[in-house]
Amino acid sequence: MTTTLPDKTLLLDDIACLREAARFVREHDSAALLPLLLPGLQGPDLQALAGHCRFAHAGLLLFPPDADTLRAQLASCDLDADTPSHPSVVVRERLARRHGRDPAELDVRILRPQVYGSAGQRRAVEVFALTVPPHSGLEPVAAYERTRRHEAHLAFEIEHPEPLALRGLCAILLRHGARPDGGGYNPHEDGTVLYFTLPAAGACDYGRLELYARGDHRGTLAAHLDHPDLFDRPRHDARQPAETLLHLLTGAWTTQALATFTRLGLPDAMDTRSAHRTEDLARTTGTHPRSLATLLRYLVMLGAAAEDQEGFRLTELGALLRADTPGSMRPLALMYGGPFYRSFGGLDHAVRTGQPAFDRIFGENHFDHFARDPQLASLFDQSMAASSRMFQPLPAHPVITAAARASGPAPATVVDVAGGNGELLGRVLTAHPRLRGILLERPHAVEAARHRLDAAGCGARCAYRSGDFADVPPGGDVYVLSRVLHDWDDDRCREILRHCARAMPAHADLLVVERLLPVDGSPSLATAWDLHMLCNVGGRERSADHYAHLLADAGLELVGHSPLPLDAHVLHARRAAAPQPATRRG
Repeated sequence: MTTTLPDKTLLLDDIACLREAARFVREHDSAALLPLLLPGLQGPDLQALAGHCRFAHAGLLLFPPDADTLRAQLASCDLDADTPSHPSVVVRERLARRHGRDPAELDVRILRPQVYGSAGQRRAVEVFALTVPPHSGLEPVAAYERTRRHEAHLAFEIEHPEPLALRGLCAILLRHGARPDGGGYNPHEDGTVLYFTLPAAGACDYGRLELYARGDHRGTLAAHLDHPDLFDRPRHDARQPAETLLHLLTGAWTTQALATFTRLGLPDAMDTRSAHRTEDLARTTGTHPRSLATLLRYLVMLGAAAEDQEGFRLTELGALLRADTPGSMRPLALMYGGPFYRSFGGLDHAVRTGQPAFDRIFGENHFDHFARDPQLASLFDQSMAASSRMFQPLPAHPVITAAARASGPAPATVVDVAGGNGELLGRVLTAHPRLRGILLERPHAVEAARHRLDAAGCGARCAYRSGDFADVPPGGDVYVLSRVLHDWDDDRCREILRHCARAMPAHADLLVVERLLPVDGSPSLATAWDLHMLCNVGGRERSADHYAHLLADAGLELVGHSPLPLDAHVLHARRAAAPQPATRRG
């Protein structure tokens, strides 16, 4: 019997690639690596990506002739040879499409032997292993893939993969030159991967980037796979459009399932460490055991819960709905599954007439309805604060840092117009102890802001004004309008901006925080919120140019704008320079 040995040169190439990948993972971290991959990435976009994405692994595809050889390769690179493996659905399907093969003939396994970063961070080398017996029909596949390195990539794991944040991070990557390059959901590990091709100008040998989100995020995945710039687009069969549409049509079920989960207090009765039996949860929450199990299984499919033999437990995504979680999104679930959900039932009225569906459903406008119900008004303010992660980079904005460093007889003052419960102003004052603040809001919101800012330790540096936009206090150094203008039509926006312009001294700056509609039609949360504003308050999202015209009508000039997390932007405006008098001709 003759034994055919694999080509040792090729095995050595695989080992060299494996050893280099392990070295790369040990030496790099997110904040330093991302600008190498995306030239020009800096400021708030870099902070958003580095803050939400943890450098997790470098991935590569190897071609061992058998399992024993793969174990030997791992051991030769000081990696755990006994690392468990499981099937890689995503890479198997990509290889099958690329080479016109039956997926069943491609035995692709995935292993993640651990390595550690320079500061002890737990990372991995992600090894895809396609078994290629010597002289088999798969050798041309291996030869092609070795030269092209299609599957070599760097992966970043999203720390808290809620859908809005995931879409926002994808949008940042697109803005900086990355392009969709496939992806998939791997049921063996309940994880969703989104691949991107990196810009050619990047200072790194890796040409692809992976975003990894624990849980089932097939809604975001569908938008990613349908992007017009997608490379290596999969062949769609006749059933996919119908399946995709069916998934979209059941989106209302998802909203109500998450809202019901929250209203029943289930996230607070569960935790991420231990499983709970359905009967125990039903007793705690006063629910019907069999019906509760049906709801929980649906939430497992959404990634908000997980199930094992012991029962159900929360995932990190589901934990965001707990009342005691920092940055809890519980208020958003109650709002989107409550008043806003009801108003969307009248969306056809809003589209036909241009009038808010909320007014038709509730008999009064959004603001009057909430003002008459203190509990609902408080919930709305909390829901606004739940999206406060978009404010994280704002205290470092050059306008605010310049105000904080300015020398003068008195500290500079930041005026937050319609500042809600003080979440944004509190962040600014906490970051800059020399600044003072003034918050203008409705009476009930002023009291909530007073409590929040006192608790944050900066209440003594803040003054409060109860009133409307006509009461914008004069004499401030920086004025802030955060998520205010999108509530109103253009005429009301001009009026609000004129009130601000009249109050602003000549040296003052205005910062406007809003989502901007993309001019190229690219995916954006602003497009979704544009529909939301139409339906609920009669407002709208706008492009940067649109805001520039509104500012100009109020005697203000748009200086520039820069991105914030969650597809938000901060627009910087100042008083427009007075026109120079015309020179008389003799």
